[in-house]
Amino acid sequence: MHRRLSLLPALLTTVALWTGCETPPPQRAPLPPSESDLDLLKSTKLCDTRQVFLDKHPGIAPKAQAWGSGQEIRILAEQSLSKGEESYFFDEDGTLVGTMFLFRSGLDLAPYKTLRYTLSRLKPSLEFYLTVAQLADRQNMASSTLYDTGDEKTTTRYLVLSDPTTPRLLAASFTVDPYVKLFSPYRKEFLDRLRETAQQDGGQHLDTQGAEDKEPFTSLQQFARGQTAQLAYCGTKNQPIALDAYQKASASGFTSQVWQAELHHRLGVSWEAAGNLEKAKSELLASLAKRPNSPETVNNLGYVYSKLGEKQNALASFEKAVLMRPNYAIARFNLAEAIADANPKRAITEYETYLALTEGIPEEADRSALAQSRVKALKHQ
Repeated sequence: MHRRLSLLPALLTTVALWTGCETPPPQRAPLPPSESDLDLLKSTKLCDTRQVFLDKHPGIAPKAQAWGSGQEIRILAEQSLSKGEESYFFDEDGTLVGTMFLFRSGLDLAPYKTLRYTLSRLKPSLEFYLTVAQLADRQNMASSTLYDTGDEKTTTRYLVLSDPTTPRLLAASFTVDPYVKLFSPYRKEFLDRLRETAQQDGGQHLDTQGAEDKEPFTSLQQFARGQTAQLAYCGTKNQPIALDAYQKASASGFTSQVWQAELHHRLGVSWEAAGNLEKAKSELLASLAKRPNSPETVNNLGYVYSKLGEKQNALASFEKAVLMRPNYAIARFNLAEAIADANPKRAITEYETYLALTEGIPEEADRSALAQSRVKALKHQ
């Protein structure tokens, strides 16, 4: 896949360590091609509220059903503008976080030259054989290909019937990045929808095809809700929603130790934002007990230590984070802040290292300006 699912947020504060208890996402690789002349979303936009969505779709009778703690609104193919079955997924706060378009007979891509060119430039993320009953001219399994693309905050996926002469689109999804795991067209629940009609005679039926969650759906859904709020994927950060979501994810739990560690980490960040430093410290320590080699968690624990007045523990944490990842810019900045009074010469070096690592990154403009002013002041002491 060309892109990442970021687990690490960014937050600036006005105290000595501007990063607070958070870490910005890592620098991304160049975005993959994503141009398309097939406009499935029309006026709908990810992050729309449910009411805005309904206002944009007057005169239809959508079918609503539960989607975990949220809601799925389905528009039948005979009512939809795309002529496919459309599903719109809203979280419990009424925010549109994902969409799915299904074309059981396959949508001929011949008229969509731009999309076909984009697909030709993308590396397939998955290739598999699929039997779809409504493809009348395909009596046996057909080769299908899944492609991933998107922009800075969203992921688009296309499931295409692989035919060099008449490629056809079977499914397309558009997703806010934190929810990407829940919206692959290869998920069993979505492949099953392509096979909802009566099975055709003959051919091999792989009804067990498709990815299924190894973790509780509720936990994955709430974790994604927390990330979306904490990382401002839909506008501004909403720390109360993030904390609520992570607590709900904790209640349903994860089986994987990696997921458990990251959930403790996220809870620690959320509790720090809520002002409960002891709970933040406890969660971050719990995270490191399960995954000790996470420089982001170590850095965030250092910040909590600094706010608690545990200066030596804070300094040790920042030193460790930098040792674990020498090009960890925010940890360099935090380390410089922590040692500025006791060791101004080294602080200057750390500030300058931070500035070199973040040169040209717009998100770091404010912190870079602060680092430059710190260096200037230290050099004139």
